[in-house]
Amino acid sequence: MPSEIPKVIRIGAGSAWWGDRIEPAALNAERGELDYLCFETMAEATVSAAQVRARRDPSFPGFDTYLDDRMRAVLPACIRQGTRIISNQGWINPEGAARRIVELLQGMGHHGIKVAAVSGSLITERVLELTDRILENGEPTASLAPTLISAEVYLGAEPIVDALKAGAQIVITGRVADPSIFMAPMMFEFGWDPLDHDHLGQGNGIGHLMECGAQVTGGYFSDPGFKDVPEPWNLAFPIAEVQADGSAVITKVSGTGGTVSLQTVKEQMLYEVHDPANYLTPDVVVDFTTAQLEQIGPDRVRVWGIGGKPRTDTLKVSIGCIEGFIGEDMFFYAGPGAMRRAQLAKQVLEERFRIVGLKAEEIRIDFLGLNAIHGAATPANAPEPYEIAVRVAARTKTREEAVKVGREVDGMAVSGIAHTGKRVPHQDRTREVIGVWSSLVPRQHVPATIRYFES
Repeated sequence: MPSEIPKVIRIGAGSAWWGDRIEPAALNAERGELDYLCFETMAEATVSAAQVRARRDPSFPGFDTYLDDRMRAVLPACIRQGTRIISNQGWINPEGAARRIVELLQGMGHHGIKVAAVSGSLITERVLELTDRILENGEPTASLAPTLISAEVYLGAEPIVDALKAGAQIVITGRVADPSIFMAPMMFEFGWDPLDHDHLGQGNGIGHLMECGAQVTGGYFSDPGFKDVPEPWNLAFPIAEVQADGSAVITKVSGTGGTVSLQTVKEQMLYEVHDPANYLTPDVVVDFTTAQLEQIGPDRVRVWGIGGKPRTDTLKVSIGCIEGFIGEDMFFYAGPGAMRRAQLAKQVLEERFRIVGLKAEEIRIDFLGLNAIHGAATPANAPEPYEIAVRVAARTKTREEAVKVGREVDGMAVSGIAHTGKRVPHQDRTREVIGVWSSLVPRQHVPATIRYFES
């Protein structure tokens, strides 16, 4: 525990998902004057997808495939400036990720750096014993047994705090709830008790504002003429200046594009929040309805008053299952009459799928540029586009059936409609479908473990 409580700590975002940009993370590391740099790289299906890949490819290490790129970009500045790193890039192999970071540190000439790996979120072998019902449909979780790939619990901030207390400068985890990654430094630095739901509500609320990276600095926000964002190509990731009472200022590195405003903060505050009064996390139930916001300067929004309620007795479990395959491809029409040709092409494909006996649970033939997003809600009098992409997809139980989609789309090249534009299929047009279900497990049955490594 720090000898005295600091007045303010600066926590920066390093990523919002696996495929996020790396340059803003490097900028935060170099110019953010950070105490902590936090990376969130997991979506709902990340662990299941990693498990599928590990089954097929024994050489896959099981952690974030961009781990090397991210660490090479930020480690020099973080080590030089004493910035601690917290990240869930461990995916299904946190210890492997920690070892790899140690190798990178040693290669850079940095020795004596303590790296912690937090494990325990994977409960695939125990999930059917520890859970009862599927939240989405009320069916027994045992019904998922034949297709089960993986099950991971959303852990909270406590094991990260324990690792920080033990002197780790870098903490790598598996599945940890996104806001918890950002709140752990607050709990550690300010000495917040894990059951202090008043402080943890504010800390987790700030973590939620940070977890989606550039979304709070103008990313996924700009709508030209309505919501304009300066230099959207040059967005910075956010920085939270947090005080011991849980209040914070959301800001970014000066001189970068994007914006931090009341609008961007409010949009992110409500993003993926089903009930603003009861936002469930492993650490606390957050209440955003009491939040106060104030623009105190350019790209500086003060946030305070976020409420907190006692944490739940259970933790959410994300269960990944194999649910068949998708076959998908597309082709194109342009110029006058593009719409009528696309409509005839759809009819042709529907008939040919019947001829070849395609066994599909669902078939979609959409016209990109007309109805692919709104579907049946597309206005009947929508203007005819000048060019159309016809997207064809089918969900099947077997890969063999899914392959039929691409085969019939290939046939449109010379056995189709006039002016069909067909791309050459340089990649596999079938993919395995991973369904994600949810359940609850008593938190006492999911203890975290921490292992330490040193460069």
